[in-house]
Amino acid sequence: MILLYILLTVYILAVNFYAFRLVKTQREDFEAGGEPSGDGKLLLAALLGGAAAIYISMFAMRYRLGNLLLMIAMPVLAVLNVYGFYLGYRSVWMFL
Repeated sequence: MILLYILLTVYILAVNFYAFRLVKTQREDFEAGGEPSGDGKLLLAALLGGAAAIYISMFAMRYRLGNLLLMIAMPVLAVLNVYGFYLGYRSVWMFL
């Protein structure tokens, strides 16, 4: 049972770390003179569980705040992610 808690926690941390690094990398590429990359990778990372990290890092880095899709989708996906993680932690008890 403890192993399932550890696996779920490591998954959450890994996805959120990847999402943060993705936003940081996109911002650095944009500042280096590149064009803004698509939203597909950000939305996929958000669906996998990194929506909160993307939303917070967008505000911390002041990057892509004018993109209406990301400003609406990230908080909604963050709430769904938190609810999914809650269900994941709660359902561990069902395996006993």
